Amino acid sequence: MFLTLTTTGTPERPATDLGYLLHKHPDKAQAFSTSYGTAHVVYPEADDQRCTAALLLEVDAVALVRRGKGKGRGGAPDAALAQYVNDRPYAASSLLAVALSSVFSSAMKGTCHARPELPAEPRPLRVEVPALPARGGAELVRRLFEPLGWAVAVEPVALDSEFPEWGDSRYVRLVLESQALTVAEALRHLYVLLPVLDDAKHYWVAPDEVDKLLRAGEGWLAEHPEQKLITSRYLSRRWSLTRQAMERLELVRLAEADDSEVEEIDNAVGAETEEEQRPTPLAVQRRDAIIEALQASGATRVLDLGCGQGQLVQALLKDPQFTQITGVDVSMRALTIASRRLKLDRMGERQASRVTLFQGSLAYTDKRLKGYDAAVLSEVIEHLDLPRLPALEYAVFGAARPRTVLVTTPNVEYNVRWESLPAGHVRHGDHRFEWTREEFRAWADAVAERHGYGVRFVPVGPDDPEVGPPTQMAVFEIDQAGPKNEKEAKAA
Repeated sequence: MFLTLTTTGTPERPATDLGYLLHKHPDKAQAFSTSYGTAHVVYPEADDQRCTAALLLEVDAVALVRRGKGKGRGGAPDAALAQYVNDRPYAASSLLAVALSSVFSSAMKGTCHARPELPAEPRPLRVEVPALPARGGAELVRRLFEPLGWAVAVEPVALDSEFPEWGDSRYVRLVLESQALTVAEALRHLYVLLPVLDDAKHYWVAPDEVDKLLRAGEGWLAEHPEQKLITSRYLSRRWSLTRQAMERLELVRLAEADDSEVEEIDNAVGAETEEEQRPTPLAVQRRDAIIEALQASGATRVLDLGCGQGQLVQALLKDPQFTQITGVDVSMRALTIASRRLKLDRMGERQASRVTLFQGSLAYTDKRLKGYDAAVLSEVIEHLDLPRLPALEYAVFGAARPRTVLVTTPNVEYNVRWESLPAGHVRHGDHRFEWTREEFRAWADAVAERHGYGVRFVPVGPDDPEVGPPTQMAVFEIDQAGPKNEKEAKAA
């Protein structure tokens, strides 16, 4: 089982930097013990112009049978002879993917303490896998890798070169090339997609495989056109795990629909006017309205739920009234961008003590959300499928239960005022719905009734006499009498 990773370089950017990225010295041949054999890392070539790292996995067939029993839902063969005579020592599979994550764990995470600037740099990369099982053929290989930015060369391997009439085997020779990916991205792509193409895992697929898939798929899997196939095959078609992964990927995709994309439409309103006449973007008006409502509530500890890339958190930090600001998002990528936006690593100790960012899903109750004065759901609810709203409702209003909750969402009636928005289209391609003022009020009134809040409505942006404002905001404030229907609140 064999794989090579090659890069080229220049005198200013030598190819041997690959050794730093992989944490394996080019002048050494290294061996690593794995659960199923020995992994060897060698460099067939290593100079400033070209450097190649090779991973060779020697599979111990007996160890494979003893640990994996050679059968079961993991997908390995269950015939007695096939336990010992199979393609595992020769063809790339989940065994090689596990070896990649074990031997190159730091490289996959994108860490390099010796040269911290290197992991983020895209570089010319070439990956070669001489023998890869591909259930779905060469076309599936292209569908999996090309959307990720790879140029794909895939060559089917004949069953027998002397008898071409027998046709092709299920194996291919794969060559991937890219100029725009990092080494970490390349390794994560391989870690997920090698077992997907093999469509058989040598070990039991436990629930923690969902977390492994989402970590390796961060930044690309949520938007991949073959997301469903990848998820299902990676998790050995275990429906409960596949459904869980798909739901979490959907939340990631929704969370990454950032305010900046919505602002493209907001800004288009004044795109043809003179610069000095251009109106304040709706996203800015929305943040100002939220801050004004929070100030009026007297809140000091504030949750920004679905904080995205941290625009609201950044604005709240400018007001000393807010002593604790916590941003929560399901996307680690968005939180990383938020951290950079806020410059947390360079922020003074006193200021940094006011800010917390953590990953969390609003579809589940979370004890970390309790104890805050106010919570904000700004342009969040419309990114959820309607059947998911009750779960968010209970997690925020029923379990976390802040004194004040602010919810903003688009007013679909106002869409006719935007000439740049085609008739019948929502403002953002990821919106699952956009409510009229009546629909939003009906939902908000019902939520307030179930959970013991009062609610009032505030227009955000120009309040058109015919179609209302572009954004509608509900301000929920807790009713000291408590929920009027406790059973209904819990059931929600």
